[in-house]
Amino acid sequence: MAYLAPIHRPSSVRHALKLKLLSPDEECLVVAKANRIEIYAHSSDGLSLQHSKAIYGKVTMLQKLHPGPSTTDHLFIGTDRYMYFTVSWDSQAKQLRTETSYVDQADKTTRDSQAADRCLIDPTRRFMTLELFEGVITVVPILQKNKRKIDAETGSLGEPIPARISELFVRSSAFLPRRSPAVEPPTLALLYEDNNQGVHITVRLLDYTAGGMGEPGSADFEKVITSYADLELGASHLIPVPAPAYGVLVLAETTITYINDTYNERLFQHLPEPTIFVTWEQIDSRRWLLADEYGKLYLLMLMIEDDKTISGWTSDVLGETSRASALVYLDGGYVFVGSHQGDSQVFKIQGKSLSLVQTISNIAPILDFTVMDMGSRAGEGQTSEYSSGQARIVTGSGAFQDGSLRSVRSGVGLEELGILGEMDHITNLFPLRLNSNTARTDVLVVSFVDETRVFEFSPEGEVEEVDEYKGLTLSEGTLLSSNLPQARLLQITSSSVRLLDLENGMLVSEWCSPEGQAITIASANDRHAALSIGGIEAVILSLAEDLRVLSRKGFNAQSQVACLTIPSMSSEICIIGFWQTATVAILKLDTLEAIETVTVGDKAGAVPRSVLLTQILPERPPTLFIGMADGNVVTFSLDTNKYTLFAKKSIVLGTQHANFKALPRGNGLYNVFATCEHPSLIYASEGRIVYSAVTAEKATCICHFDSEAYPGAIAIATPEDLKIALVDTERTTHVQTLAVHETVRRVAYSTKLKAFGLGTIRRTVQDDVEVIHSHFKLADEVLFKELDSYELKEDELVESVIRADLDEGHGKMIETFVVGTAYLDDDRTDAIRGRIIVFEVTPERTLRVVTELAVKGACRALGVVAGNIVAALIKTVVVYAFEYGSLNKVASYRTSTAPIDLAITGTTIAIADLMKSVSLVEFKRGLAGLPDTLVEVARHFQTAWATAVAHVADGAFLESDAEGNLMVLRQNVGGVTEDDRRRLEITSEIRLGEMVNRIRRINVPVSPDCVVVPRAFLATVEGSIYLFALIAPTKRDLLMRLQASIANFVHSPGHMPFHKYRAFKNTIREAEEPFRFVDGELVERFLDCSSRVQEEIVDGLGVDVEDVRGMVESLRRLH
Repeated sequence: MAYLAPIHRPSSVRHALKLKLLSPDEECLVVAKANRIEIYAHSSDGLSLQHSKAIYGKVTMLQKLHPGPSTTDHLFIGTDRYMYFTVSWDSQAKQLRTETSYVDQADKTTRDSQAADRCLIDPTRRFMTLELFEGVITVVPILQKNKRKIDAETGSLGEPIPARISELFVRSSAFLPRRSPAVEPPTLALLYEDNNQGVHITVRLLDYTAGGMGEPGSADFEKVITSYADLELGASHLIPVPAPAYGVLVLAETTITYINDTYNERLFQHLPEPTIFVTWEQIDSRRWLLADEYGKLYLLMLMIEDDKTISGWTSDVLGETSRASALVYLDGGYVFVGSHQGDSQVFKIQGKSLSLVQTISNIAPILDFTVMDMGSRAGEGQTSEYSSGQARIVTGSGAFQDGSLRSVRSGVGLEELGILGEMDHITNLFPLRLNSNTARTDVLVVSFVDETRVFEFSPEGEVEEVDEYKGLTLSEGTLLSSNLPQARLLQITSSSVRLLDLENGMLVSEWCSPEGQAITIASANDRHAALSIGGIEAVILSLAEDLRVLSRKGFNAQSQVACLTIPSMSSEICIIGFWQTATVAILKLDTLEAIETVTVGDKAGAVPRSVLLTQILPERPPTLFIGMADGNVVTFSLDTNKYTLFAKKSIVLGTQHANFKALPRGNGLYNVFATCEHPSLIYASEGRIVYSAVTAEKATCICHFDSEAYPGAIAIATPEDLKIALVDTERTTHVQTLAVHETVRRVAYSTKLKAFGLGTIRRTVQDDVEVIHSHFKLADEVLFKELDSYELKEDELVESVIRADLDEGHGKMIETFVVGTAYLDDDRTDAIRGRIIVFEVTPERTLRVVTELAVKGACRALGVVAGNIVAALIKTVVVYAFEYGSLNKVASYRTSTAPIDLAITGTTIAIADLMKSVSLVEFKRGLAGLPDTLVEVARHFQTAWATAVAHVADGAFLESDAEGNLMVLRQNVGGVTEDDRRRLEITSEIRLGEMVNRIRRINVPVSPDCVVVPRAFLATVEGSIYLFALIAPTKRDLLMRLQASIANFVHSPGHMPFHKYRAFKNTIREAEEPFRFVDGELVERFLDCSSRVQEEIVDGLGVDVEDVRGMVESLRRLH
């Protein structure tokens, strides 16, 4: 059984719309990203996200409706499952509210539209049309107010009515504005292509008759007003022209044509240079924005004479943007450019130029990716390799001028503001205030093993190191230093505790440790200080009474103090962790008598090393954090009345103990910064504690440093230096970009060379003709900088790139990049269709060709089996033996159609076929002089248009297809007959709804009691990255029943059923529900439910709510 969870949500924008959804007074921007709807507010600074919601289906249509009684607009949403529904905004619940539940328009007897699904509303707003199938237009009447319609129904959608048309391949359509809309029926213009590839326009009238007495109405487009034949072959878009001119504009590759359908007149102008328009947006009755394939944005302005006659137009290039898939004019000169293959952007139009206001990152489409820096931790809890920041996913994203290399990493961001200098062996950091009347810190105390250094910060950010400061002892390391009430300073070193006057630096009081014994641990709040003397004695000092000893207690050799803390929120207790007993005790401050003792470790090395009590969850008890020596973090909630601990939880942060520092978050709440080999920020989100990696990989200690020059900053020490930085308050996905301005089609990574091998494609336009160039590039992994480039031949494209260790012939392995190519020219007289090129990297980090081989088929995929190179050519998979300087064919296998991807494990090769799913082939060495062979051992006999395959377990393979499905296939090795054993059987299947371009297997060590075992990352055309995992056998039944129960309580806008949304569907068959597959996104919504709903969901599952909550939290930490 399989588990799937998103670690990067879709970022491609294909649809966008402006409407008054959130408020009757202000317009907002609605953006569709695959199966998500995002709502943005607009200001002069750009867009700000107001709400995001998942939809059960990929969004294919957006439209604005305004029912009569509503003060705000309603949003019409159509999906790829031929369902549509409407939603409005519930201002009290701050959620989308379903107004019309989903209406299913699926029709198995008709052919899907070859163009994108379209949704139009006629200018009178009486009808909506849906174009979902070839030759069919679905008419949806918008109910109008009359004697039989109550106000509540006005503006809502009526029953859909299909109407047939003779035009099949419709490129574009538009309702034409009428001069007398009250008496003239709606008129629809259709731009279509005939069977001879001729392009024409037909203008049809909509004839609608309302139904009555429960009968549906009727609608047809049989009446043709006029038609226009033999338009330019490159005609692509119709733009309706409103009053006063009326008519329609036809956008083509070399011309723009105006057609006045009333007077049957045409006017056309040639474009200054040919282009391919992709989308448009109306500004007003005379101006439009046009976007083309090459990223140019045009302003089209009509010139109108006598306020009704168009005499011509101008089209000016405003500037370059990402290749637009959606344009929305936001008023005030601002325009939103939504892009599928580049970053979405907000521009301001200034005269005849563009000014970039905001960039919204988009990593779609992901053509290929590689995984770096995978962690190798294991422990008693479920590890979180991606969310810990250990896994960095590097993607080849975008296309042509928008092409780039993206580094995707989850974690808490750290923005460096400055470096104080190179310093090593820093043991601790403490912020101080120079003036007791200010809340800002302006002094940083830096402790080393044998000295202390002090740095003063000016309001302008200038830094000065001082030789003395307010009487602080600088000749030894400092265990603790802080400001106290009454303008005093506290300094604790290994030999003494000192109270100093902040005004004059005079020593107020001093307490020295017993002779021969050192203070090893110290903690303090505003009233008391707690000390550990040599680990065998605890001393409590009263800071308000000039260091009077409040209590002291000795411990025997079997109970040495390992860590202690005095909470800032309480003056009645202290908390101590002990070495030998692996226990943590809460003690009364005045007597040091134990109130409660809990055991936190149960194995060697599991002893407490650091403790911190702080308020992290709002309106909840304080949380006690215990850093264990083995890398675990144990947490308890504290009952502040009885001072008892409850609700124990544990998580693995690393292999070394974590030290904790509290960072103020406001309103009496704190985040916790944990420093270990994988530094993490611990914060509250949605009523739970979240652990997330910080991008400061080498942090050894930190402190809060909220200075006037650096508000909200932290000071952070590494083994080499000391920095001032800003840390995010929550985890986000961090995307680093290397703009390549070419399509990064293939990516390979070499750990040894610390470099990427990139297969790229560049498109240019020369003399009005597109010219394609392809390169193989070497790029540095740290700087994301190009090191070398190799240009392929004319009309040759890179198809595949891998990194391989190959034998140079003397038993020495060399690191190489192997590149497979294909030729574009189908009219080549020779049989050569591509090449295989082997590169090595020189010590100067340049590329050198070791050998190349011309092949008779495009090389779609590459791999390595038993030291040989495997190449997937058209109709054939071939194994080549590598000998330094040459490639020799040793075995081959004939595929059904075209092999698309290879997954190699040992000597087994899984081949993803273009049309015939997956087959397994075994590479066998020839014996006794016989040649090597490739022998088919198993096959999936169903039809599937495969896009990628990966080995995920013994005998199990994950396959994706072009229709957005995922299948787990397993070889039936225990079959009774030979035929049974040759079959690959489906053990799990689900509809993802996005086409997967690449699957990469990962190997992550996990503990025996983990819930799921991560096996692969998947990347899609829409910019999503998913984590695929196999469910532990003991959790399969629970997760399946939990998913079914959650689906009954958690609903999507439109009330579409979850099981139908995730059910397998292709052109051959359609299932009723996902099969043995768990959708992690749905399961994790359990944490968003109220406690009452959680109890109802769990009821009948035979488990406790708290256990389910803990399990789901561990699943969410995976990503």
